[in-house]
Amino acid sequence: MVRLISLILLLATWWLISQFVEPQTLPGPDRVLGAIAAQMRSGDMFFQLGVTLARVLAAFTIAMAAGTAIGLLMGRVKLADRLGDPWLIVLLNLPALVIIVLAFIWGGLTEIAGVLAVAINKLPNTVVTVREGARALDSGLNEMATVFALSRRKYMWHVVLPQLGPFLAAAGRSGLSLVWKIVLIVELLGRPNGIGFQIGVAFQLFDVTLILAYALAFVAVILVIETAVVQPIERRASRWRIRTS
Repeated sequence: MVRLISLILLLATWWLISQFVEPQTLPGPDRVLGAIAAQMRSGDMFFQLGVTLARVLAAFTIAMAAGTAIGLLMGRVKLADRLGDPWLIVLLNLPALVIIVLAFIWGGLTEIAGVLAVAINKLPNTVVTVREGARALDSGLNEMATVFALSRRKYMWHVVLPQLGPFLAAAGRSGLSLVWKIVLIVELLGRPNGIGFQIGVAFQLFDVTLILAYALAFVAVILVIETAVVQPIERRASRWRIRTS
Protein backbone atom coordinates (compact mmCIF):
# COMPACT_ATOMS: atom_id res chain seq x y z
CA MET A 1 0.00 0.00 0.00
CA VAL A 2 2.82 2.41 0.88
CA ARG A 3 4.51 1.75 -2.47
CA LEU A 4 1.24 2.34 -4.30
CA ILE A 5 0.73 5.66 -2.53
CA SER A 6 4.31 6.66 -3.33
CA LEU A 7 3.77 5.78 -7.01
CA ILE A 8 0.56 7.83 -7.13
CA LEU A 9 2.38 10.80 -5.58
CA LEU A 10 5.15 10.45 -8.16
CA LEU A 11 2.67 10.46 -11.05
CA ALA A 12 0.78 13.39 -9.53
CA THR A 13 4.00 15.39 -9.13
CA TRP A 14 5.02 14.56 -12.69
CA TRP A 15 1.61 15.64 -14.03
CA LEU A 16 1.67 18.86 -12.00
CA ILE A 17 5.13 19.89 -13.22
CA SER A 18 4.20 19.06 -16.81
CA GLN A 19 1.38 21.60 -16.62
CA PHE A 20 3.89 24.45 -16.24
CA VAL A 21 6.38 23.50 -18.97
CA GLU A 22 6.23 22.90 -22.69
CA PRO A 23 5.05 19.39 -23.73
CA GLN A 24 8.21 19.06 -25.83
CA THR A 25 10.29 19.52 -22.67
CA LEU A 26 8.31 17.36 -20.24
CA PRO A 27 5.23 15.59 -21.59
CA GLY A 28 2.60 14.53 -19.09
CA PRO A 29 2.03 10.93 -18.00
CA ASP A 30 -0.96 10.63 -20.34
CA ARG A 31 1.13 11.48 -23.41
CA VAL A 32 3.88 9.05 -22.41
CA LEU A 33 1.43 6.24 -21.68
CA GLY A 34 -0.19 6.91 -25.04
CA ALA A 35 3.21 6.57 -26.73
CA ILE A 36 3.85 3.29 -24.92
CA ALA A 37 0.47 1.96 -26.04
CA ALA A 38 1.17 3.00 -29.65
CA GLN A 39 4.58 1.29 -29.64
CA MET A 40 3.04 -1.85 -28.21
CA ARG A 41 0.31 -1.93 -30.82
CA SER A 42 2.90 -1.72 -33.57
CA GLY A 43 4.90 -4.52 -31.93
CA ASP A 44 8.08 -2.46 -31.92
CA MET A 45 8.15 -2.10 -28.14
CA PHE A 46 8.04 -5.87 -27.57
CA PHE A 47 10.74 -6.50 -30.17
CA GLN A 48 13.13 -3.90 -28.75
CA LEU A 49 12.55 -5.09 -25.18
CA GLY A 50 13.14 -8.69 -26.24
CA VAL A 51 16.43 -7.84 -27.94
CA THR A 52 17.68 -5.90 -24.92
CA LEU A 53 16.65 -8.59 -22.44
CA ALA A 54 18.42 -11.24 -24.54
CA ARG A 55 21.64 -9.22 -24.34
CA VAL A 56 21.17 -8.74 -20.61
CA LEU A 57 20.69 -12.48 -20.09
CA ALA A 58 23.73 -13.42 -22.20
CA ALA A 59 26.07 -10.90 -20.56
CA PHE A 60 24.78 -11.67 -17.06
CA THR A 61 25.24 -15.43 -17.52
CA ILE A 62 28.80 -15.06 -18.84
CA ALA A 63 29.82 -12.65 -16.09
CA MET A 64 28.27 -14.70 -13.27
CA ALA A 65 29.81 -17.98 -14.47
CA ALA A 66 33.30 -16.57 -15.02
CA GLY A 67 33.14 -14.30 -11.97
CA THR A 68 32.05 -17.14 -9.67
CA ALA A 69 34.89 -19.40 -10.84
CA ILE A 70 37.52 -16.65 -10.55
CA GLY A 71 36.20 -15.37 -7.23
CA LEU A 72 36.17 -18.86 -5.71
CA LEU A 73 39.73 -19.45 -6.90
CA MET A 74 40.98 -16.13 -5.55
CA GLY A 75 39.19 -16.64 -2.26
CA ARG A 76 40.71 -20.07 -1.63
CA VAL A 77 44.17 -19.83 -3.23
CA LYS A 78 46.44 -17.06 -1.93
CA LEU A 79 48.73 -17.10 -4.98
CA ALA A 80 45.76 -16.66 -7.32
CA ASP A 81 44.50 -13.81 -5.14
CA ARG A 82 47.85 -11.99 -5.27
CA LEU A 83 48.18 -12.46 -9.02
CA GLY A 84 44.59 -11.51 -9.80
CA ASP A 85 44.14 -8.59 -7.42
CA PRO A 86 45.90 -5.97 -9.62
CA TRP A 87 43.78 -7.01 -12.61
CA LEU A 88 40.70 -6.76 -10.44
CA ILE A 89 41.59 -3.25 -9.25
CA VAL A 90 42.13 -2.10 -12.85
CA LEU A 91 38.76 -3.49 -14.00
CA LEU A 92 36.94 -2.03 -11.00
CA ASN A 93 38.26 1.45 -11.73
CA LEU A 94 38.25 1.41 -15.53
CA PRO A 95 35.26 3.42 -16.81
CA ALA A 96 32.57 1.34 -18.48
CA LEU A 97 32.63 3.62 -21.51
CA VAL A 98 36.33 2.85 -22.13
CA ILE A 99 35.69 -0.90 -22.05
CA ILE A 100 32.73 -0.56 -24.42
CA VAL A 101 34.64 1.61 -26.91
CA LEU A 102 37.68 -0.69 -26.87
CA ALA A 103 35.47 -3.76 -27.32
CA PHE A 104 33.87 -2.24 -30.41
CA ILE A 105 37.24 -1.11 -31.81
CA TRP A 106 38.91 -4.49 -31.28
CA GLY A 107 35.91 -6.71 -31.98
CA GLY A 108 33.98 -4.56 -34.44
CA LEU A 109 30.38 -3.43 -34.12
CA THR A 110 29.20 -6.99 -33.55
CA GLU A 111 26.80 -8.67 -31.15
CA ILE A 112 29.60 -10.65 -29.52
CA ALA A 113 31.66 -7.52 -28.85
CA GLY A 114 28.66 -5.78 -27.31
CA VAL A 115 27.75 -8.68 -25.02
CA LEU A 116 31.36 -9.19 -23.94
CA ALA A 117 31.72 -5.47 -23.17
CA VAL A 118 28.76 -5.70 -20.79
CA ALA A 119 30.03 -8.95 -19.24
CA ILE A 120 33.52 -7.54 -18.63
CA ASN A 121 32.03 -4.50 -16.90
CA LYS A 122 30.06 -6.76 -14.56
CA LEU A 123 32.81 -9.34 -14.01
CA PRO A 124 34.84 -7.59 -11.24
CA ASN A 125 31.68 -6.96 -9.23
CA THR A 126 30.98 -10.69 -9.14
CA VAL A 127 34.58 -11.65 -8.45
CA VAL A 128 34.87 -9.34 -5.43
CA THR A 129 31.62 -10.56 -3.86
CA VAL A 130 32.27 -14.27 -4.44
CA ARG A 131 35.86 -13.91 -3.23
CA GLU A 132 34.61 -12.59 0.10
CA GLY A 133 32.18 -15.49 0.31
CA ALA A 134 34.95 -18.00 -0.44
CA ARG A 135 37.09 -16.48 2.30
CA ALA A 136 34.22 -16.85 4.76
CA LEU A 137 33.66 -20.57 4.16
CA ASP A 138 33.36 -22.50 7.43
CA SER A 139 36.57 -24.48 8.01
CA GLY A 140 34.65 -26.88 10.26
CA LEU A 141 32.42 -27.89 7.38
CA ASN A 142 35.48 -28.37 5.19
CA GLU A 143 36.98 -30.72 7.80
CA MET A 144 33.70 -32.62 7.99
CA ALA A 145 33.70 -33.07 4.21
CA THR A 146 37.25 -34.43 4.42
CA VAL A 147 36.37 -36.85 7.22
CA PHE A 148 33.38 -38.22 5.29
CA ALA A 149 35.44 -38.33 2.08
CA LEU A 150 32.89 -36.41 0.04
CA SER A 151 33.44 -36.38 -3.69
CA ARG A 152 34.34 -33.09 -5.34
CA ARG A 153 30.84 -32.80 -6.79
CA LYS A 154 29.10 -33.45 -3.47
CA TYR A 155 31.50 -31.12 -1.67
CA MET A 156 30.69 -28.28 -4.05
CA TRP A 157 26.94 -28.96 -4.06
CA HIS A 158 26.34 -29.63 -0.34
CA VAL A 159 29.11 -27.64 1.39
CA VAL A 160 30.35 -24.79 -0.78
CA LEU A 161 27.30 -23.63 -2.73
CA PRO A 162 24.93 -23.33 0.28
CA GLN A 163 27.47 -21.09 2.02
CA LEU A 164 28.09 -19.07 -1.13
CA GLY A 165 24.36 -18.72 -1.81
CA PRO A 166 23.86 -15.33 -0.12
CA PHE A 167 27.01 -13.97 -1.75
CA LEU A 168 25.96 -15.22 -5.19
CA ALA A 169 22.52 -13.68 -4.66
CA ALA A 170 24.09 -10.36 -3.68
CA ALA A 171 26.45 -10.47 -6.66
CA GLY A 172 23.57 -11.30 -8.97
CA ARG A 173 21.32 -8.56 -7.67
CA SER A 174 23.92 -5.78 -7.68
CA GLY A 175 25.41 -6.99 -10.95
CA LEU A 176 22.05 -7.16 -12.65
CA SER A 177 21.36 -3.53 -11.80
CA LEU A 178 24.71 -2.69 -13.41
CA VAL A 179 24.07 -4.79 -16.51
CA TRP A 180 20.71 -3.08 -17.15
CA LYS A 181 22.44 0.30 -17.44
CA ILE A 182 25.49 -0.76 -19.43
CA VAL A 183 23.47 -2.68 -22.02
CA LEU A 184 21.67 0.54 -22.94
CA ILE A 185 25.00 2.34 -23.45
CA VAL A 186 26.26 -0.52 -25.64
CA GLU A 187 23.10 -0.35 -27.75
CA LEU A 188 23.32 3.41 -27.99
CA LEU A 189 26.93 3.30 -29.24
CA GLY A 190 27.12 0.25 -31.43
CA ARG A 191 23.96 -1.79 -32.00
CA PRO A 192 21.17 -1.30 -34.56
CA ASN A 193 18.32 -2.25 -32.20
CA GLY A 194 17.30 -2.48 -28.57
CA ILE A 195 16.00 0.03 -26.03
CA GLY A 196 19.26 1.97 -25.97
CA PHE A 197 19.25 2.32 -29.75
CA GLN A 198 15.64 3.54 -29.73
CA ILE A 199 16.43 6.11 -27.04
CA GLY A 200 19.37 7.29 -29.17
CA VAL A 201 17.10 7.75 -32.20
CA ALA A 202 14.55 9.62 -30.09
CA PHE A 203 17.34 11.85 -28.76
CA GLN A 204 18.38 12.79 -32.30
CA LEU A 205 14.76 13.73 -33.00
CA PHE A 206 14.43 15.57 -29.65
CA ASP A 207 11.44 13.35 -28.95
CA VAL A 208 11.23 13.43 -25.13
CA THR A 209 7.92 11.56 -25.17
CA LEU A 210 9.46 8.56 -26.93
CA ILE A 211 12.52 8.65 -24.69
CA LEU A 212 10.35 8.50 -21.58
CA ALA A 213 8.09 5.86 -23.13
CA TYR A 214 10.94 3.42 -23.76
CA ALA A 215 12.63 4.29 -20.46
CA LEU A 216 9.48 3.67 -18.42
CA ALA A 217 8.66 0.44 -20.26
CA PHE A 218 12.18 -0.80 -19.56
CA VAL A 219 11.97 0.18 -15.88
CA ALA A 220 8.61 -1.59 -15.58
CA VAL A 221 10.10 -4.83 -16.94
CA ILE A 222 13.07 -4.51 -14.56
CA LEU A 223 10.76 -4.06 -11.58
CA VAL A 224 8.75 -7.14 -12.54
CA ILE A 225 11.91 -9.25 -12.84
CA GLU A 226 13.28 -7.83 -9.59
CA THR A 227 10.07 -8.60 -7.68
CA ALA A 228 9.12 -11.92 -9.26
CA VAL A 229 12.55 -13.49 -9.82
CA VAL A 230 15.50 -11.81 -8.09
CA GLN A 231 14.04 -11.19 -4.64
CA PRO A 232 12.58 -14.73 -4.21
CA ILE A 233 15.93 -16.25 -5.25
CA GLU A 234 17.77 -14.02 -2.78
CA ARG A 235 15.42 -15.02 0.05
CA ARG A 236 15.80 -18.69 -0.79
CA ALA A 237 19.59 -18.42 -0.93
CA SER A 238 19.70 -16.84 2.54
CA ARG A 239 17.12 -19.15 4.11
CA TRP A 240 19.62 -21.60 5.58
CA ARG A 241 21.39 -18.79 7.46
CA ILE A 242 18.11 -17.75 9.06
CA ARG A 243 17.50 -21.32 10.21
CA THR A 244 20.93 -21.67 11.80
CA SER A 245 21.09 -18.23 13.40
